[in-house]
Amino acid sequence: MINMINVSKIYPNGTKALTDVSLRVEKGEFVFLVGPSGAGKSTLTKLIFREEQPTRGQILFNGKNIARLRPGEVPYLRRNIGVIFQDFKLLPNKTVAENVSFALEVIEASKREIRKSVPEALEMVGLSDKVNAVPSELSGGEQQRVGIARAIVNNPPLIIADEPTGNLDPETSWEIVNLLHEINKCGTTVLMATHDKVIVDGMRKRVVALENGRVVRDEERGAYGYED
Repeated sequence: MINMINVSKIYPNGTKALTDVSLRVEKGEFVFLVGPSGAGKSTLTKLIFREEQPTRGQILFNGKNIARLRPGEVPYLRRNIGVIFQDFKLLPNKTVAENVSFALEVIEASKREIRKSVPEALEMVGLSDKVNAVPSELSGGEQQRVGIARAIVNNPPLIIADEPTGNLDPETSWEIVNLLHEINKCGTTVLMATHDKVIVDGMRKRVVALENGRVVRDEERGAYGYED
């Protein structure tokens, strides 16, 4: 699904965020991306959904080089990728249902599709009873569940989660990761950047470690490998 070939990212100020990174993620995998702060994890995820572009190298998504996409093609790429953020990024003045439906409105889904898909996504994350609530009325875990519903409502083949448990307590963090695991078992590929040692060690999924912009470890059923 994802094939990064000798990818480097150097920012205009000279900062080398990634250096010669090669990485394959197959359809249906659950992959943890770990490493110290500043290792390049967020840059790597941003390259995949074209928020950033590589300085060198190729990034193939389902066989297509996304670095060469024309601006008008980028929205079509992003229809295939759901993104979950550490700080939720919900629209504060919109209800739960409106936040989730917004993800479909921006890709010009029909009203019929929105009426069908939004309740299904909210039921999957356990928020059917919160459709009319606004974010300020929700706990952090509930807000992140809205973020997950928004990411999956279009049934994308890939979910990118950038520190999705970073602002949550341990119990809620496990609830969120177990939910992502259930989504993964339905066939959706999940790439999750995280500092959460307990969850990575407990899940025993594939672990890709970055340090100083380079892949230094890639293990099936891996462990976190860093001290807190």
